[in-house]
Amino acid sequence: MPCRLSELYTDVTAALGGIVEFPRREAELLLIAYLQKDQLYFITHQDALIDENDPKLIEWIEKRKANVPLEYLTNRVSFYSREFYIDEGALIPRPETEHLIDEVLARVSTDEVITVVEVGVGSGIISIMLALHLPYTRFIAVDISPRALAVARRNIEAFGLSARIELREGNLLSCVDEKIDFLVSNPPYIAHDASLESNLSYEPQNALFGGTVGDEIIQRLLAEVYVRKIPSFVCEMGYDQRQKVQEYLKPFAVQSLEFYKDLASFDRGFSLKVNHE
Repeated sequence: MPCRLSELYTDVTAALGGIVEFPRREAELLLIAYLQKDQLYFITHQDALIDENDPKLIEWIEKRKANVPLEYLTNRVSFYSREFYIDEGALIPRPETEHLIDEVLARVSTDEVITVVEVGVGSGIISIMLALHLPYTRFIAVDISPRALAVARRNIEAFGLSARIELREGNLLSCVDEKIDFLVSNPPYIAHDASLESNLSYEPQNALFGGTVGDEIIQRLLAEVYVRKIPSFVCEMGYDQRQKVQEYLKPFAVQSLEFYKDLASFDRGFSLKVNHE
């Protein structure tokens, strides 16, 4: 029997109570996605009649109660004020990764004609946002996961950027022979024995865990910077990995090494510039 949207909203909020941090907000987002409407419709149509027994709606609620991320249920994720497609083949973008975009844009002018390589493209959000801001830049985006590349391809096509962002399957830079002007990455950087929230178990593990210690992939990328003579590298990292990065770079000629913080004032990444002469 149909019920009013306002009643369904109350019921879904109650169902998610004690499970998610903000049950009212998540109930609203879940219902907006289920109805395929916007927030204005949700606010102004609280008396609309909804079939509360729809199997799809029931499945979504039960999966969210089991900590399946809302983004995977709705196939929507917001990043840098844009909306992207997402599914379980790629890591869900985090707000702190928006800082990585800002760090790159602060170091590349909009009229530069360069080649930027992204390692670990995931859903494609980093290369896409950079390409939207840097119209003359060529992008090569690499991932080891075919499922992640499928998600990235869908987003790249949706933004009309297939001609400027080339996707390649490979491990780190193994599939890139071209000269690289700028390297960017949000690599896996969590230690294998780290205790994670239950919802993270639904996300691709190879996009989360960076090795026994956690910074192994970051170190491999830093090594590539020197072997491949890459002038600039911006990379996200764990909040506790600043000292490890500094120690690793001690034997090398560094032109500049700057760390940036997230909104919680934790170290979240670094920008490296190297003079290879």
